[in-house]
Formats: sequence, C-alpha cells, structure tokens
Amino acid sequence: MNVSTLSPLPTAPAGSPATVILFALMCLGAVIAVPMFGYFYRYTWLDWTMFVVLYIVTGLGITVGYHRLMSHRSFDCPDWVKLVLMIAGGWALQNSALKWASDHIRHHAHCDQEMDPYNAQRGFWYSHCGWLFYNDPRTNEKYASRLRQDRVVMWQHRYYIPIVISGLALPFLVGFLSSDWLGGIGCFLLAGVGRTFAVLNSTFCINSICHLWGDQPHGQDDSSRDSWWVSLLTFGEGYHNYHHTHQSDYRNGPYWYNFDPSKWLIFALSTIGLATSLRTAQ
Repeated sequence: MNVSTLSPLPTAPAGSPATVILFALMCLGAVIAVPMFGYFYRYTWLDWTMFVVLYIVTGLGITVGYHRLMSHRSFDCPDWVKLVLMIAGGWALQNSALKWASDHIRHHAHCDQEMDPYNAQRGFWYSHCGWLFYNDPRTNEKYASRLRQDRVVMWQHRYYIPIVISGLALPFLVGFLSSDWLGGIGCFLLAGVGRTFAVLNSTFCINSICHLWGDQPHGQDDSSRDSWWVSLLTFGEGYHNYHHTHQSDYRNGPYWYNFDPSKWLIFALSTIGLATSLRTAQ
C-alpha cells in the first residue's frame, strides 16, 4: 500500500490526555532523570539486578501472556497462571490485556490497511509509538468480545491502575528496604522508569522494525519481517514473518536454534502441567 493512499492522520491527541502526559513523563524520566542519578550517585548491583529481573518478568508478561495466550490462544493454562502473566504484563505499562490484545487482533485482521492500529505504511515513527497519540474513532469491540468473556482479563482490566502502581512501587520498596530513601529512588528510577521505557521500546520495535526491515522467508502477504536481533530484545518476538504466517503457533521462532525464550517458557510450563493445548503449525 502506498502511503499517499492513506487517509489523513487524525489531529487530536489520543483519547485521554493521560496517555500523552504519562508517555512524556516516562520518556523524560528515562533520558534525563535516570542517567543524571547514575552520574551523581551511581546505581548499585541491586538496582541493576532488579532492572534485569523486571525486564524479563514484564517482557514475558507481554510476549507470553498478552500476545501468545490472550491474543492468539496459542496455549491454555490454569487461571492462576494466567493471573500471574496478566500482572506481569500490567507491570509493563502497555495498557490492559483487554485493550492490548484487541488492538493486536485488529492489527492481524487488517495488517497494512486503514484499520491497522499501528500501520507501518505510515512510517517508522507512527508504527513505533506515534499511533498512541491519535484518536481512533473505530471501535475495537468486535475484537474484544472474546476477551470480555475471560474473567481474569476483566479483573486485570478493572484493576489495571493499581497493578501499574504496584509494579513501579516494587523497585522503590526493594531499594528502600535494602538501603534508605536514596536507595529507593535509585532502584525506582533504574528498575522502574528505565526498565519500563526499555520494555516499551523493545515491544514497539515489533510494530516498526519488524514491518519495515528484515527477511520474509515464510510469506509476503503483508509487510511482516523476521529480525533475529530484535528477538534478542523481545524474547523471541522478532521472528515476525513466521508469526504472521502462522499466528496461532506458540512458537515465533519454530526451529531449535531460534532464540525464543517465550516458547521455552510455554514448553517448560507444559512439562509440569501448567500449559496445555500448545498449538503448532508444523
């Protein structure tokens, strides 16, 4: 699709001004406050450990919970496992699973078209994060109807704000209890603000980079592409051309040598009976 054929972008900021304000604060905190604190006070080994742990936990909450479980039903699991994944995904500050998954289902239904919420045909910055700042009058109800029938998803949607707050408060409490107020602030900045910014942008790379640059070994019906190095940042989500070709496969990287920790986690859960009905395309 040629960009010139697309309708003009809406001009109003996205639904609630909170989206713009929160994203601006997160960006400013990550690019200014985080490095400034590190320069003047330095981060401790605990701060960096919490950064890595929460990056992994929240990243997998998105890739395994929001994406492969809720959006594509690539496997089934007990409600308590789903609840853990929904909390971890909520800590990533990427909206509730209800909103995230309905957007993603619509993306697959209308990839590269007008109805694609993060249409890469509009360019890198729009598909990366710009789409967040525009009103979209088109309803996602058609794509949310299945999700609304899931009691765990609806619980997480109702309590999304407290879940987000708890995810940001956790590193502060860990830092404070291990040291003092300054320790709490340092851990909050690095493992809270910095980590959230990193996970947000790694996820955004799937919508932008993996629809603009890379290989298409599995099909050329849309702009999706495989990028092995993006998979290193996103726990296997970079094999995006395969994913678009085989959406319900619990693996994004289908081969044993593909770096796909998300599929490894799902498979590991299946070996102890905590994941069932793993779907594969081949």
